[in-house]
Amino acid sequence: MAATFRRRLRRGAASTAVAALVLAALTASQSPAGAKNTAAKGQEPTPADTPIDGGAAYYTDLPPLNSPVPPRGSNDPRPDGDGIVTGPAQAGIPATVLAAYKKAESEIRAADPGCRLPWQLLAGIGKVESGQARGGAVDAEGTTLQPILGPQLNGRGFARITDTDGGRYDGDRTHDRAVGPMQFIPSTWSQGGPTGTGWGADGNGDGKKDPNNVFDAALAAGTYLCAGGRNLSVQQDLDSAVLGYNHSEEYLRTVLSWFAFYRTGSYEVPDGKGVLPAHRDGANGTGDHPSGRTEGRTGHGHGRGTGDPAGNHPRPGKAKPNGPAKPGGSGDGHTGSHTPGGDHTPGTPETPGTPQTPGGKPTPTPKPPTTPTTPTAPTALQRVGDQDLTTTAGTDFTTKAQVRATDAAGKPVAGVPVRFTLPDTTDARFPAGATTATVTTGKDGLATAPTLHAGDKTGDFTLRATAVGRPAPAVDIKATVKAKPAPKVDLLTRTSDKELTATAGHAFAEDAVEIKATYQGEIAAGVPITATMITDDPDHPVQNDKGPYFKDPQATGDNKDKPLRTLTGLTTDADGLLKLPKIYTDSHPGTFLLRLTTPNGTTLTLKLKIAAPPKTA
Repeated sequence: MAATFRRRLRRGAASTAVAALVLAALTASQSPAGAKNTAAKGQEPTPADTPIDGGAAYYTDLPPLNSPVPPRGSNDPRPDGDGIVTGPAQAGIPATVLAAYKKAESEIRAADPGCRLPWQLLAGIGKVESGQARGGAVDAEGTTLQPILGPQLNGRGFARITDTDGGRYDGDRTHDRAVGPMQFIPSTWSQGGPTGTGWGADGNGDGKKDPNNVFDAALAAGTYLCAGGRNLSVQQDLDSAVLGYNHSEEYLRTVLSWFAFYRTGSYEVPDGKGVLPAHRDGANGTGDHPSGRTEGRTGHGHGRGTGDPAGNHPRPGKAKPNGPAKPGGSGDGHTGSHTPGGDHTPGTPETPGTPQTPGGKPTPTPKPPTTPTTPTAPTALQRVGDQDLTTTAGTDFTTKAQVRATDAAGKPVAGVPVRFTLPDTTDARFPAGATTATVTTGKDGLATAPTLHAGDKTGDFTLRATAVGRPAPAVDIKATVKAKPAPKVDLLTRTSDKELTATAGHAFAEDAVEIKATYQGEIAAGVPITATMITDDPDHPVQNDKGPYFKDPQATGDNKDKPLRTLTGLTTDADGLLKLPKIYTDSHPGTFLLRLTTPNGTTLTLKLKIAAPPKTA
């Protein structure tokens, strides 16, 4: 049975303020904002500020304090008689789910190293969104055994999103629902994104993009979190990325709590044996889902089961002591938790109420992760060093491009993502064939590009450095690729001593001229050769304007038969040999000269004899 959720309608001042601040920054990277409205006639477009999960419900359990032995409550995945697993049970992540997170991290690290996505962040979101795919209830390919669906996004306590997928992903033809282990709404999965075709991804290489598959969903989530050049080692970017999933400060704190918890240690458990969360953001069981179904626990004072008929649950983050009552609920508008004696204890403005373990004992609330100081916004990028980047074709640039981010006072700014971008006019590349590279400035404000490798194309190009998401002007860095030094040649010889003859108006034989290049008796491969038809002036020979000629192999149309008497771009092969293209003649008979020249000045002059055509009677 598909899991269904509800979310209480609470508009705390703190959450509203945070959401308002981040919406502008998120709009550019949110799929609904960038997506073209492809809904059928009569459907409403997805709201531009809709988060990834549609603002739907999420699990609010906070991580426990570390303990050497996992708790043995109703949610304990271990059967009696199993050995004790080291660490708290909540640190266990189902094997396939864990593999999906780590695979997504690896792929994104290769494609976007500047993002610095840790798999533990995906695990934190997966825990809060779906309880790690319902404790790892997935098949061998990573697809959930049953659909994991959020509530109907009908505008009652959630965003209003009329159906955008014809029920393809969520089975609902009237409104959208969040889908799968990472709770993507269909419009986000299939619209917008880097290519305009959605944030959906194929993480397991089966040729499909399935939000119900944890490999696909994890890679899609990671790609979204890294969008817009974010560097997730910078707190501001990390917060913005998580808030893009759900515009709630409390959601952010819950995810970051699990993120910090998993970073201190985790371990693999069998699929289907993960600890299931007990608390969920939402009202009581009367719900607005058509069937009124909920997915609570019974008998333990959690969820929406009989142990807590009112459905009151602790919430991390800021509480609103006199907020509006939950939709459909019977509460008094307060948030907090029930103590074992039944007294209602509201959370303080800065501290959540005390969550309960499955055994009914209060679990101390862990301290939220320390928030690093947000880096100062840079006002300028400055080129470090004034020397242009120069190398020869096919080699690495020995000097790396480097810039420094500074503030208005000229002081270096750390933590600034700087993107180095190559133009289309060059075939130079960063490692792994990349045309862009994002690097974060260090304490000295410096960002150094990875080693740049020159291709075969020679000439100048401009490498551009930009501060991602910052107003600092871009910096252009000039780079030059020079041709490789030509191999030395001290002797050119013809491989045949057969006389070169032809009749005026006719061509010489195919492959009539073959030469060999050597240097100190050794084969000279890769030597550029220039072939020129010259005059017989012994002192000042110049290009001839009559007699034998070549044709330009690149010419088209009327130019393809135009005589060409200097031919470049010829090169000896691996054996030092070169066969000249076909040589044609005009109407002039006589003896003509063909000179072959190497870059270091070695020459070979050949005689071409052209006989007059036979006289006709």
